[in-house]
Formats: sequence, C-alpha cells, structure tokens
Amino acid sequence: MPLGAAHVTKATAASFIPAIWSDEVIAAFKKKLVMANLIKSMSFVGKKGDSVRIPAPTRGVASVKAASTQVMLQAATESERIISINKHFEYSRLIEDIVEIQALASMRGFYTQDAGYALARQIDTDLIQLGRSVQGGAGTNVYANGFSGADGVTPYVAGTNVGLGSITDIALRRSIQRLDDADVPMEDRFLVVPPSSMNSLRGTARFTEQAFIGSGTAISTGKMGDLYGTPVYVTTNTDVTSGATAARVVILGHKDFAVLAMQKEVRSQTQYKQEYLGNLFTADVLYGMGELRDDACVVLIVPA
Repeated sequence: MPLGAAHVTKATAASFIPAIWSDEVIAAFKKKLVMANLIKSMSFVGKKGDSVRIPAPTRGVASVKAASTQVMLQAATESERIISINKHFEYSRLIEDIVEIQALASMRGFYTQDAGYALARQIDTDLIQLGRSVQGGAGTNVYANGFSGADGVTPYVAGTNVGLGSITDIALRRSIQRLDDADVPMEDRFLVVPPSSMNSLRGTARFTEQAFIGSGTAISTGKMGDLYGTPVYVTTNTDVTSGATAARVVILGHKDFAVLAMQKEVRSQTQYKQEYLGNLFTADVLYGMGELRDDACVVLIVPA
C-alpha cells in the first residue's frame, strides 16, 4: 500500500476533532435563542467571581438658575444591581464505538443541533421567567403581577383564572401605555407571545393590515412582524403559570428590563472513554441573569 494511502486525515478522525462539534453547537445555539437576543447582554467571559455588580444611578433633575446664586447641587446615594452567576447547564451523550461505526454521519448533526437547542431553550426559559418579578412582582410563579390578556387592566388571579383572556388590541395598547407612562424608550422594545396569542394577533386588523412588515431583517428566530412599532416574536417557550388551567404569559418589555451575563459561552468537548469504549460528548454554558428595571416590562396572562 502506498504510504500516502495510510494517513490519518480529518475525515477519518472527525469524531476526535472537537472544533467540528463546537462550531456546530454554537451555530445551533445562536439560531435558537429568542429572548437572549432581545435583552441587554454582558460578557463576563474570562473574569473571576460569582457575581456582577451593575450601577443603578438615580436620574437627576434640571433646576432653575437664579441670578447671583449658586447652582443647585445634586447628590444621591446610588444603588446597584447584583447579578449572581449561578446557572451552569450541560448536555451530554456517550456514543459507543459500535454506534460510531454503524450510524449515519447525520447522527452527529442531530446531537449538535439538539445540544444547541437544549441550552438555548434553558436560557430563554430563565429569561422569560424573570417576568415573574416585574411591576413589583414577588418573583414566584403565581404571577400576581400579571394582567388580563383581554383588557390589560384586570389583575390575574392564579388558580381561579380570574383575568384570563385571549390577547386583544385593547390590552396591548394599555400595556404599551404602561411603558410610556414609565418613560421607557420606544426603541428596543419587544413583544414575545405564545402560539395561541399569535393566532389571535393574526385576526387583529392592526397587525395584519397596517403593522405587519415580515421578518426579513430579524436579528433572531421567531420574529413575525411589528405591532405599533414593537417587533413581535413567537415562541413555544413562554412560561406556564402555576395553579392555573392552561395559561401562558405574554411579555412586553424593553431591552433594559433585564441583563444576561455570560461567564462561559457555550462550548463543547469530546473525550474518549476506554472503560465504555465510546466518545463522551458534552456541551455546557455558565451564566447569570437578573432584572434591571422593574417598570420596563409588562406581563399579560392568556390561554395556552
């Protein structure tokens, strides 16, 4: 046999080259993110520590300047937000040699896509559940701070389903007003809805006749159009309320309502395990998140 025919190449040793797995997992991960692309993000990669402290300064005011008087000095005791880096999730598969030998090459493609999807879904779930604490909420899954999807005013009562109603134009306009009243900027707002609410919106003239613009320039998956200048995203990952019958949440928010701090971006590793005669594939991510501005997000409760 010629010497050149016996080389170990990238093709013959593909299962031992982690870069291939990493590239595919990262691509799948980024493609599946919805909420993480809509809120403020902060890189904590390479930094030591288990928390991030973010200053939360108090806004100043303009003062009248009277003739021959000193300017009005302002001094406030500034606060801060502490974001704990405490979420470490992983996805692992042990692929035995017999499977590696006999399975189609598409198996690796499925596992990398599945790993990216699983980790992205977990991050989006955690971000969506931050909606439990907005508007003065306690942060529990009861959603005592949620409003009816029918009118945007009636407080939702978990368990009894009081305030449960399909999303309406009135509720959306009232929710937008809540953000307007809190001086939340129009730019960088978003509306995240479950499929049931997307179905209702498709019957809303404001959405279908004059506000729908398509998704050609969407920065993330799930974008369906604009409503009153606010991009609309649909996801099956919206939170389910506790103690209620088939109820989900709609989140109208601004980019600054929360922050995602990544200490370890999604990575993948492979290691041959001789005791199992197989390759161990693991993808993981380390991050933290927290609310930054309580009044920059509104939650509506709708049927699933």
